[in-house]
Amino acid sequence: MAPDSISFEETWREKMSNNNSQWTRRDVLQGTAAAAFGSIAGGAEPVLAAATSEESPRSPNRIQRENEKPGTRDWQLNRVRITHGAYRTALIEGYCSRQSVAAGESIDIFVSTSPARKFTIDLYRMGYYGGTGARHMQRLGPFQGTAQPVPEMTALPARLRECQWSPCTTLTIPADWPSGVYLGKLSTISESPSDPYWQSYVIFIVKDHRPADILFQCSDNTWQAYNRWPVNESLYTHPSGAHAPGVSVSFDRPYGMYVQIFQPALSIGSGEFLLWEYPLCYWLEQLGYDVTYGSNADCVDADFMTRARTFISVGHDEYWDLKQYQAAEAAIDSGVTFLWLCGNSVFIVSPFSDSSRGTPRRILTRTGCYGDMREEEHNAYAALFAGLQSGGPDERRIIGARSVVPFNGGGDWTCVNPGHWIFDGTGMQHGESIPGLVGWEHHGDPDLDRPGLEVLAEGSIWSGGTREGRYAATIFPGPRGNLVFNAATIFWAQNLAAPPGHILPWSHGSRPSGPDPRVQRITQNLLQRALRKTATG
Repeated sequence: MAPDSISFEETWREKMSNNNSQWTRRDVLQGTAAAAFGSIAGGAEPVLAAATSEESPRSPNRIQRENEKPGTRDWQLNRVRITHGAYRTALIEGYCSRQSVAAGESIDIFVSTSPARKFTIDLYRMGYYGGTGARHMQRLGPFQGTAQPVPEMTALPARLRECQWSPCTTLTIPADWPSGVYLGKLSTISESPSDPYWQSYVIFIVKDHRPADILFQCSDNTWQAYNRWPVNESLYTHPSGAHAPGVSVSFDRPYGMYVQIFQPALSIGSGEFLLWEYPLCYWLEQLGYDVTYGSNADCVDADFMTRARTFISVGHDEYWDLKQYQAAEAAIDSGVTFLWLCGNSVFIVSPFSDSSRGTPRRILTRTGCYGDMREEEHNAYAALFAGLQSGGPDERRIIGARSVVPFNGGGDWTCVNPGHWIFDGTGMQHGESIPGLVGWEHHGDPDLDRPGLEVLAEGSIWSGGTREGRYAATIFPGPRGNLVFNAATIFWAQNLAAPPGHILPWSHGSRPSGPDPRVQRITQNLLQRALRKTATG
């Protein structure tokens, strides 16, 4: 075929399979392009046209309008140095006073520099923005930084480190800042040409309360549970064992570098968002879906979830307050579709409590696990699960499967139900696998007694490359025509997009391959079905 007669279909396929795709909403909506998109998607409605049921495809929603604004790659850190142990940079580090904040509300930003240095804070909203990944929103400062104290650890069992720093600034969120995940890039100011500057992040979520097609819940409870700042203080470093009850962590401290399965410098100050969640954010906003954002703490209120048509949990969403579980049950019962694009989720019962300053939901404490641990699991991992007792309902009621042992490892995501509509347009056959998609933690042991539950993909993982386990991806119908899908892997978003700065993880001798048109199409099919249902009742 001559270059000047290349079809819309070929162009779309080329761009969607390109990791550095610059495909825009305008490309899809040109003239006959929307109709062509429908034909290449196997007769499905155009994804972008389905991104909102209330607005015409030619009337952009607020996420589409936001992503038409100029972006930048300057949000990335360029100079980072670990100065204390394996996790911490004392050169510049900080945290925010709240996990999330709405427009018109205020948030304090706390920063420490050692040695004392002047510094600036550049605020970025994360998204697609023409492939750059973020928009620069505001520069704060310069401020005079000083070294702020590392808090003493409280007594056993809590072992809590809770900072009491002085804020460097208070930010009131402008009315026109849309919901999203915001990074604050902290940068010291060099005192001479021979004095290098250093950087790290703070992170917060701007939330709203509007009706939306998709609620993207950041898994920030789990970010904090694994945060080892300042020395080695996570929920997994208790002397009584990795799952000891009663241990606590505070959101009032910086995020150290993530080190569980690899050591990405961009995680310093940003929790686990850039590792497991950002590719989904980038992809959703690239395709123009009407998405809003929130934290685990926001989702203890059922109304925060039920105002959305679809709730998405992404990445590693292990730690839930029982009130969030109850809110999720209520949301499913009310007709919200749940997409669990994650693994090892809703495993630990972890109630919130107030900070010492009285700020709600700033301390997280492990008290037990969801569902009953199987006898063989206790026997196989007696030391690891010492002291851990069931303290909540079976997570399969809201997921369809649960965390099983071995609970980590790597494997291929293998189709066992190719006739199901989620595989429409993928061409996947029975036994066909997406290599490396399952990891590094997963879900298994599906609730086969639940009416309507179907297993979509299943197979083996290998913990440490040697110990075999089983995973299962599932789907079941909700009571109002909604659905509950379980991808059964933390790595799902790794195969949706490859934003700037993103690094694919290796774990247990296995890794995902990056953007895959089959995973993209499955996710589109799920969202199309969820939004089409809720648009028509």
